[in-house]
Amino acid sequence: MPNRTSPLVLFHYKTFRSLWSASLVSNLGSLVEGVAAAWLMTSLATSHDMVALVQSSATLPVMLFSLAAGALADNFDRRRVMMAAQLLMLCVSASLAILAYAGAVTPWMLLSLTFLIGCGWALHDPSWYASMGEILPRQHLPSAVALNSMSYNLMRSIGPAIGGLIVATAGATFAFLLNVVCCFALLIALWQWKTGPAPQLLPREPFGSAMAAGFRYVLLSPNLLKVMGRSLVFGLTAVVILALLPLVAKEQVAGTAVTYGIMLGFFGLGAILGALLIGRIRDVLSHEGIIRGAFFALAISCVGLAWSAHVWLSCLLLVPAGMAWVQAWSLFNVTVQLSTPRWVVGRALSLYQTASFGGMAAGSWLWGAVADTQGVAGALVMASLVLVVGGLIGLVLRQPDFETLNLDPTNKFCEPTLQLDLRPRSGPIMVMVDYRIDQNDVAEFLSVMALRRRARLRDGARQWALLRDLEEPQLWTERYHVPTWIEYVRHNQRQTHADAEIVARLEALHRGEGPPKIHHKIERQAERVHDDMPLKPHLHRT
Repeated sequence: MPNRTSPLVLFHYKTFRSLWSASLVSNLGSLVEGVAAAWLMTSLATSHDMVALVQSSATLPVMLFSLAAGALADNFDRRRVMMAAQLLMLCVSASLAILAYAGAVTPWMLLSLTFLIGCGWALHDPSWYASMGEILPRQHLPSAVALNSMSYNLMRSIGPAIGGLIVATAGATFAFLLNVVCCFALLIALWQWKTGPAPQLLPREPFGSAMAAGFRYVLLSPNLLKVMGRSLVFGLTAVVILALLPLVAKEQVAGTAVTYGIMLGFFGLGAILGALLIGRIRDVLSHEGIIRGAFFALAISCVGLAWSAHVWLSCLLLVPAGMAWVQAWSLFNVTVQLSTPRWVVGRALSLYQTASFGGMAAGSWLWGAVADTQGVAGALVMASLVLVVGGLIGLVLRQPDFETLNLDPTNKFCEPTLQLDLRPRSGPIMVMVDYRIDQNDVAEFLSVMALRRRARLRDGARQWALLRDLEEPQLWTERYHVPTWIEYVRHNQRQTHADAEIVARLEALHRGEGPPKIHHKIERQAERVHDDMPLKPHLHRT
């Protein structure tokens, strides 16, 4: 686990301080807009599921488009991607304000525009979280995630109350306009953040290949799969409180938009306390203990909200719910970031968001539908039972600890000297690595080679195989393919220090003269004549 430091140390970094402050203002506008949209829906529609769908429409885009946004975050200027996302949300919020002022908003129109705002967040978030590694040293990432959670939840503690007051006094139109103004704050901060041009040693990875590479990396990373599976379950169940809270405020305690805002404020207050106590709680509990405790705390809050008819009691029950919410989500987020190298971190975060927000989108619809048939109290009680089951899943699907591997790139790869004039898109390329292994070392060799196989495939290798020579049993050959020569170079430049440790272990087992022999071969069909690759004394760079 990284050493625990106070999150407030990060404010010594000027860029982080500026962006965090602007994000604080942007979060205020977003929360005010969310309160206005949810409360406006209670007057436009009579069914509970339509109210809950407001939450779904905001989270569904993250599930649908997050992987594409992650590919953009890893291959383009993240600052510009975030600026485009903010401009999108600004324009949609302005359109929503105009339509609300004209009285032309319908339930499905409101859901559609909320969906577009969710698209903006889907585009923004992978670049935002992946940028933390550019702004701050790696050891400060846990604190950065905690402060980002605090930023959102600090505004959650006052934003909904402000939103409820605005809706009650000035109407939803003014709330939507406030979000337009708040979007400018982050746009200005992003404009002032001057990033140097990233060195482009290789051509930009094709968009489709970039998405496939991110999906492949996560699929071959057991710890990431555990985190994403657990976050999916958590989102599906824990979202019940946020999805049904407008109905709790209106039906359970007979409140108004102001009541709803105050209740959200207490949820945000709990989240702030949770963010401030993250380090201390992680000193006491294991990661699995924190996640399981979050499930159980939310289950207790749901039962209490189902039976409470008093505003003050419901507000108090929302404080531990907010603490559990931020503890779980921040732990999921940090685990993904510290388990992923920088070249694919945007895509890994996007797939994590796909799982978590997909769970929240499905859960919002599910608990809204249950509330239509069983009532709000019945839905909360049923959700509490499912939350208990979600906590017990940890007995099988245990939350992993932080990765302690060094995932920084080694930057030691040098292209070999070739005798053919290859072009970047020449291929397919087959690579063969010969090892000489004593019989006594075969078991250890196979164990290390299993790690090597996973690392190769995660970094882009295909058709990996391990061969043993029948005539010389000491001779083992690792073989894999890459589509083109440029993909072979990209594959090797992705090697991390943790991968290099695997290579060192294999070389220590090798008993041949010199290091393991590497063969680079290009596949060609016998009936075709290739006169575009003349012999050259060295590789011609293009």
